[in-house]
Amino acid sequence: MQEQKKKNIHIISIGGSIMHDLAINLKKSGNNISGSDDIIYNPSKSRLEKNDILPKKLGYYKNNINNKIDLVITGMHTKKNNIELIEAQKKGIPIKSYPEYIRKLSENKHRVVIAGSHGKTTVTSIIMHVLKYNKVEFDYLIGAKVKGFESNIKISDSPIIVIEGDEYLTSPIDKDPKFLKYEHHLLLLNGIEWDHYNVYNSHKKYVKQFNKLVHNTPKGGEIIYFEEDEEISKIIEEYKDENTNLISFAHENFKVNKNETVIIDDDNKLIKLKIFGKHNMQNLAGAKIVCEKLGIKNKHFYKAILTYELPDRRLEKIFDGKIKIFKDFAHSPSKLKATISAVKNQYPNKLLVIYELHSSSSLDINFLRNYKDSLSESSFTIIYISEDKKDFDLKEKFLKECFNEKKILLVKNKIDLINTIKKPKFKNLNKLIMSSGNFDNVNFNELTK
Repeated sequence: MQEQKKKNIHIISIGGSIMHDLAINLKKSGNNISGSDDIIYNPSKSRLEKNDILPKKLGYYKNNINNKIDLVITGMHTKKNNIELIEAQKKGIPIKSYPEYIRKLSENKHRVVIAGSHGKTTVTSIIMHVLKYNKVEFDYLIGAKVKGFESNIKISDSPIIVIEGDEYLTSPIDKDPKFLKYEHHLLLLNGIEWDHYNVYNSHKKYVKQFNKLVHNTPKGGEIIYFEEDEEISKIIEEYKDENTNLISFAHENFKVNKNETVIIDDDNKLIKLKIFGKHNMQNLAGAKIVCEKLGIKNKHFYKAILTYELPDRRLEKIFDGKIKIFKDFAHSPSKLKATISAVKNQYPNKLLVIYELHSSSSLDINFLRNYKDSLSESSFTIIYISEDKKDFDLKEKFLKECFNEKKILLVKNKIDLINTIKKPKFKNLNKLIMSSGNFDNVNFNELTK
């Protein structure tokens, strides 16, 4: 960590998954931390309380911003008219987004950024697992809980930082994508599929952000890219800079046998995995090259991968009996399709897909048509729209047209959702539950009884 002087730092929207971990990390480094938020859920709440930085009351207040504060840190979830943000601007207190501050703290580190519309969390977590297994000192920033790691962020004096680079906007006062702020030395680009329709209202605008990212690579930098992605191939072909080392990847060599996935290492030995799905074999292939660039030999990568498990809510198996029940953080059309395909290849039985339309993009009537044929391998699909999304009056007939699928049932009530899943005709079907939301906190454990 580069900053030695201890500071009084106020964090607006401190309850977020990364923001609360950043707050804890900064306090442990000796800084005085205060914060605010209008709602804080567990585990953020209990962790902030344990570290004595939980706000005494919820909400945003003008008097939280005083002249003793050296720095205000904010994230994208803070509104532009936030009273604390406005007060900090009036007082001339320096304001940084968390990506900008991470960049500042990693000034002298080798910065590795993992980007792409999907797979970035998994790739980042694979690299983290392999580096830890091989006792390599490193820092990290990731958007999900990873087994074997206490928090979503670590900033220390380690010479390397591995960052999950998100293309979403940086903050309410900075509309650049977060991943441009980190100024990578090594970039992994895993795939581009139009997302975040609410801020990038055209495919062209969305792809342009990744083009900027590639062109942000410094002289002597490296780009590792998925060679089978059409958009990435176009960007790389146009970019081709002799001062940048370009390395492509595809998939690990794998096969599925009796509900198990194995990959073949450099010595033609079979390695049994705890993960599955072609998209995860792509994630492994990219992560392996990054690890190699960080000094990990392939044989040590493969040894570490034996014990790797996916992050929370990534193809998480919540029931393993005669039928299998999985939960996944899928929301984009290609991720939906890839996850369904992964489960069907590993477990060929009939599959009931339960999918929540949650994100702004997925609920947009124009964007919805991008989901065409994404449910083609599902035996039957229940689509859920939250009771709180009353502004989105989507009809079952329209959804069937968008997905190009007849076997769809639309549900808009969480009690009806559980009752529908429990219907006798779905009893013997494997189940795949997917959302970037939480289904109005439905207790899916009821399905395992």
